[in-house]
Amino acid sequence: MYKSAVKSFFTWYIGFILRKDFSKFSFNKIPFDEQRSILLLANHFSWWDGFMIFWINRLHFKKEFHVMVTEENYNKVWFLRYLGAFPVSRQPKKMMWSLEHAGRLLDDSRNLVLIFPQGKLHSNHIKEIAFEKGLINLINSSAKHFQYVFSASFVDYFETRKPAVVTYLRSWEGAEFASLQLIKSAYNKHYEHSRQQQCQRII
Repeated sequence: MYKSAVKSFFTWYIGFILRKDFSKFSFNKIPFDEQRSILLLANHFSWWDGFMIFWINRLHFKKEFHVMVTEENYNKVWFLRYLGAFPVSRQPKKMMWSLEHAGRLLDDSRNLVLIFPQGKLHSNHIKEIAFEKGLINLINSSAKHFQYVFSASFVDYFETRKPAVVTYLRSWEGAEFASLQLIKSAYNKHYEHSRQQQCQRII
C-alpha cells in the first residue's frame, strides 16, 4: 500500500514538474511489440533524463519501468527505488550483479529497462555517444528476446523563457549476437540523425 501510494504520488509529481519547468516536452511515437520487453538506450546529459523516459513510458510504452542509476544517487534520492530504479556500483562484483539483474528483467515481456550507455553525464552538444563495456554483459545475461529502442533528447530555448525538450525515438532490430560496436554504431547513427533534425527545427 505504501509503495503504491509513493509511486502514484511521484508519477503525478514528475508529470507536474515536466509541465512546470519546460515550455514543451515532445516525442515521436513508434511501433513496438507489446509481447517483448524493451531495452531503451538513451543519451545522458541532465538530471531530468530518467524522469523524461519514465514519463514517455507512462504515455506510450506502458511497461513496468526500470532504470539503472549510480549507487550514490540510489542512496541519496530515496524515492527512486519506488519508481523502478536499481543501483550499479563501481565495485566489480556489485556491478556484475546489477548487469545480471537488468538482463533478467529483460526476460519479462512486461518490463522496460532504461540504460544510459555513457555511464556518466555528458554535454548535450557532443557529437558521439560513448558506450561502456558493461552493456554487452547485461545483454548476454538475458535470453535476448527483447527489443531495442534508441532515444536521443535535446534541449533548446528558442523564443521561450523555459527550455523545450524533444526526444527522438527509434526501434532497432539487432542480431541476436550483436557486438557492442554494432549497437554503438547503430545508436550513434540515430543520435546524429536526431541531432541534425533538431538543428533544422524552426519555431
